[in-house]
Amino acid sequence: SQLPDPAIEDQGKDYIRPILNKYAALCVRCPDYGTRTNTVVLIDSEGRVTFTERTMVNADVNQWKTSTYEFKLHS
Repeated sequence: SQLPDPAIEDQGKDYIRPILNKYAALCVRCPDYGTRTNTVVLIDSEGRVTFTERTMVNADVNQWKTSTYEFKLHS
């Protein structure tokens, strides 16, 4: 969400842009580096919160554990 950064946009444009785009992706998959957890927080107009988190199990991209918590914000 913070790309492009004007301070680095023109520096090594042909080299750095593909790298930045790869690591700014929603789900990063690279050798020895990548996304292992995704989190979504939803809050409705009445203060009800749904917090859902998906976590990779044992560094296996085919195994994920999902946990969901629901609660209400205090006013």
